Amino acid sequence: MSTIDTVFAAATRLQQAGTPYALVSVVRALAPASARPGDKAVVTADGQLHGWVGGGCAQPVVLRTVREALADGRARLVRIAPAAEGHEKQLDDVLEFGMSCHSGGTLELFVDPVLPRAQLVVIGASPVAASLVQLAPRVGFGVTLVAHEADAAAYPDAQRVISSDDSATAAAQIGPGAWVVVATQGRRDVQGLRLALALQARQVSFVASAKKAQVLKGSLVAAGADAAAVEAIVAPAGYPMAASTPEEIALSVLAAVVSQRRGAGLPAVEPQAAAAPVEPAVEGPAAPVASCCGGGR
Repeated sequence: MSTIDTVFAAATRLQQAGTPYALVSVVRALAPASARPGDKAVVTADGQLHGWVGGGCAQPVVLRTVREALADGRARLVRIAPAAEGHEKQLDDVLEFGMSCHSGGTLELFVDPVLPRAQLVVIGASPVAASLVQLAPRVGFGVTLVAHEADAAAYPDAQRVISSDDSATAAAQIGPGAWVVVATQGRRDVQGLRLALALQARQVSFVASAKKAQVLKGSLVAAGADAAAVEAIVAPAGYPMAASTPEEIALSVLAAVVSQRRGAGLPAVEPQAAAAPVEPAVEGPAAPVASCCGGGR
């Protein structure tokens, strides 16, 4: 197998496994250097390297740069040139590192991070949950829908449907680092929240009014749930806007998740900016609500 075949075979394996990696390409090489323009390697954060982008002197810089690129998702152009060890400076859009190896030579490398699709876990079988499953893949999320006795055929846009909201059963099938939205809207709310807390989630949001969320959070803590984890649940979920239909509420929830994912956060909003959500008298079939993003359920 040629080097380039090895590189792309490794990239395929890592992508299928959902493992982040960077494709590192040599874009310029000045002799004496052991790599040539066009040489490539796939490099992971834990130091796996498949391919060739230079000898041992270059590899510490490559690994450090790959880790930084995978952490923030931004590509980088780096130059490794003869200089005192530890030398580092920014030259326009190129970050230059010193390399004190006796061989000398200069390498310029383009480090392009390849991240798996962000994962969104939607818990619940409500209209808002269904709308989230439809919308989220269109902005780059892989979606898992979790709901008691869920019918996979009803969620064709979901990457996966788990038909049990039992915490142990569902959590065993969901990896860490997902964004989680509990959109139960009055149907198995407590079960949904317990499942969300059992996941190693990046963030948990709850589609409910502030009043309802406060009551349910209190009951979770009283039942022994970790108080800090419960407090971290974002509720009401969603970007503050006057949404009323399930589709509008789902849009606002997704906008908030995307904002947090991109590191922008949410703007401060006056308390009266959103109308008070309608609370149901009893649990029952989910229905559209009057505001965002209590969900009223």
